[in-house]
This record gives sequence, structure tokens and C-alpha cells, in this order.
Amino acid sequence: MARHQPQTILITGATGYVGGRLLHRLESNGCHRIRCLTRRPDALAGRVADTTDVVAGDALAPESLRAAMEGVQTAYYLIHSMAAASPFVELDRVAASNFASAARAAGARRIIYLGGLGDGRSSLSSHLASRQEVGDVLRSSGVTTIEFRASIVIGSGSASYETVRALVESLPIMVTPRWVETAAQPIAIEDVLEYLTAALEWKTPGGAVLEIGGADRVTYAEIMREYARQRGLRRRLHQSPLMTPRASRFLLGLITPVYGRVAGAMVDSLQNETVVHSDTALEAFPIRPRGLSAAVERALVNEDHDFAETRWSDALGPDSPRRLAGTSFGRRMVSSRAADIPASAKDAFDPIQRIGAQTGWYADDWFWRIRGFLDTVRGGVGFRRGRRDAYDLRVGDTVDFWRVETLQQGQLLRLAAEMKIPGRLWLQFEVDEDGPAARIRQTTIFDPAGYVGLAYWYLFCPIHQFVFGRMLEGIAHVVQRRPDHDAGVTRSRTIRGQGPTSRHLPAG
Repeated sequence: MARHQPQTILITGATGYVGGRLLHRLESNGCHRIRCLTRRPDALAGRVADTTDVVAGDALAPESLRAAMEGVQTAYYLIHSMAAASPFVELDRVAASNFASAARAAGARRIIYLGGLGDGRSSLSSHLASRQEVGDVLRSSGVTTIEFRASIVIGSGSASYETVRALVESLPIMVTPRWVETAAQPIAIEDVLEYLTAALEWKTPGGAVLEIGGADRVTYAEIMREYARQRGLRRRLHQSPLMTPRASRFLLGLITPVYGRVAGAMVDSLQNETVVHSDTALEAFPIRPRGLSAAVERALVNEDHDFAETRWSDALGPDSPRRLAGTSFGRRMVSSRAADIPASAKDAFDPIQRIGAQTGWYADDWFWRIRGFLDTVRGGVGFRRGRRDAYDLRVGDTVDFWRVETLQQGQLLRLAAEMKIPGRLWLQFEVDEDGPAARIRQTTIFDPAGYVGLAYWYLFCPIHQFVFGRMLEGIAHVVQRRPDHDAGVTRSRTIRGQGPTSRHLPAG
């Protein structure tokens, strides 16, 4: 396919899940001029490239669309009102009509829209019927419209995926309605983005409705089981006629509070099959979507990658409230504490990179010895490995029952636990220089394996707070005892926490 000339592209929904990822993909390509239409321009501050324009506007306010549409050749319509308090069907109809009229008036050549699968010959839920009606409204404007219809999108942050995850993570035994046996064709978010970007290069004289789905046709129960398998969770599903749509909405509202209203509106749609009946998309584009297993695997890997990029020194404000059990980030539990020490970042980081083995853990070594012994008894690695070198540390090195996952000299050390626990645990140290002082932030991150992992976290949280807090105080004490440290300098500032050298903050 021949490439189009650079054009001005308008993206709606850039603060949302699909729109935000599409924005970054188009920005990274660097081939077009990007403009975002949003009701909340401040929400995109610092999240867009310098070359991307952000325009305030609302599809429900027609007069606000004129400036956004000026000079636009292609417009992505990724707006949905399902989370609104008002009836979403009418809101979607009005918003699509206003947008289509503005596109026609501005001379836009193409609208690309992401809707939902569902056989229109059967009785569709109000959600799926509305998604398809939006496509009809956009086409009726006369502007060439490419409508992609997709089933559940697999990706960390997708409302449908997060609903599945919340159910599997929270419930060891799930009493399910009949809709768990409904057929679907889940598609990975990466493949959705491939289709959306490929549509820019597709030369077609008119519009099209293209059904897209992953390589596997499965049931919602199989999606849940696959997620549980990859997370190492044992889950049982039992169908019951007592689990009515109303009961399902109530349950989802309790378990998925962030997406409660969306999940509740989706329940009726789960009774409709969302599978591909036409191969037009596969024939039109050189895209071969991955199957369910690969899609879930990619979602988990991407989440790990995004989480690994988090710097808690940036994520946490100085006045974050203290919580004994920490704060949840997605499915992970996070607890953080900090200490300000009158020293350079280099001096503050030195004892951190020597931690473990002969050096010890700077406080309560008896606790770590007992913990290592218990791990050995359970068949784990225990304290037997020590570390390769008492001073030199590299990525991949072992530190007792930890392994170095990330190391940035003088700035960051992340250790991944290899002990036998119901989940995954990380211990992270960050050092930032702030004038005459260095701030050490110590963060514990736990990815619980289901309800057993959550029970482990809450049961041992008081012990961990004490032990890790004492460790941070010990590191601060070692730094201040250095021979070249000015004994006359005031010791580290007293900060709200468990002692004069520590500040305990949750990652929230």
C-alpha cells in the first residue's frame, strides 16, 4: 500500500484507554500532525509531544468542534458515554451527530471509528446497539467512515479486561450466570492499534465496516480461566440460575469500583455473541491478530513494564497520607518510606549497593536469618547464595534470596524476591539529591497471588513496616558514620514516621 502524504489527524478520546495508546503510537511514527480534542486539556498536560496540539472541546457542544476540525483530513472517533450518569444511548447519538456534521463542514476526508461486534439480526443489548448506531450516524454525514467492530479488548487498563481481572483476582470460587458460556473473539490492544493506524494508509473509494477479532473464538469462562492460569491462580466457576443480570451488576459494582458503572452496563452485552463473521479485515490489511493466550501474556508483560518504569520519588507527593497497609496500584500493593540525610547521593547509595550477605541488612539481621531458614525449610533458596562480590553489584546478581532486577549507579536499585511466598515481591531503593541532603526512598511492592497473597500482605504488613523502617534507619546511620562525614553537621531531619531518620509514606 502506498503511503499517504502527511496530514492533520484529530484524535478524540485521547485521555481514554484506546485513544491514549493510539496517540503515543502516532506521535512515535512522526509522520503526521496530531491534534487532540478533549474536554479536559489539563489531563493531557505533560503527556503529549511538543508537536501535538491540544484543543478544548466537547462533542456535545457543536460550537466547540469548529476550531478542532479546521484543516483535519482524518478524524478518529473514540468517544463513548457509557460511564456517564445520564442515559448513554441518547448522549452517544447526539455526540456522533454533532461530530459528523462538524467533520463534513470542515471538509474532513475520513472518519475512523472503533465500535463493537454483534450480529444485528439478533436482539442486541442497548450497549452494542448503540455502538453500531454511532457508526450509522457517522456514515450518514457523507464523510467516508471506516468502522472497526471489536469484541473484548485484552490489555491492562481496558474496562472489559479489568472486569475479568477483578473477578479472577478476587473470587476463588465464582458463581456465574449463563453468559460466561457466550462466545467472544477477544483481541489484543496491540492488534487494535495496528488496525487503527493501518486505516490511515488504506485507499478505498468509500467507507467500510470491518469486523476484527483475535485468532481464538472462546467463551468468557475460558478468558477467565486463561487469565487465572497465567497468574498461577486456582479458580472454580459454577453456573447458577440465581445469578441474574441484576445480581451480576451488583457484584461487579462491588468488586470493580473504578469501572462499576461501565461493567454494569456491559452485563447485558455479555449475553450477545461478539465473534467475527467476515474476513474483510484480514483480506484488507496484512495483520494477523494473536490468540487469547498471547494477548493475556502481552497484557501482563506490558503491565510489568509500565510498573517497572515507575519512580516512586516522582509518583509520591511529600504530603501523601500514611497507611499501615500501603496503597494498591492496579493489582499490586505498595508501601513506601523515605529519609533525608545530609550527604551526597553517591555516599547515600554506597551502603545500599553493599546490602546483604556479609554486610547484612543494617537492622534486625535475626529476622532475615529466620526468614531465610524458613524459606530453606520450604524448599526455597534461603540465605545459602549470599552475593557474588561484597562491593560490586550488577543486574542479575543474587543477594541472599533476592535478585538484582534494575541498577542505576547512585540512583536506583530494585531487588526481586526469589523466596517462596504467595505472590511476587520487590524491594526498591531510590536516591535523589536535594540541595545539601540526599533523600533515600525505600519501597516494597507486592503482587499478590489471589486472596491467599492478599491475606499474606495484610497479615505481615505490621512486621514489614517495622523491619523495613529499621533497615532504612540503619542505612541512614551508616551513611552518617562515614569517616568523611562532618560530625558537626545536623543529623537527618526529623520527619513524620517511626524515628528521626525515616518518613513512612504509602505509594498513593
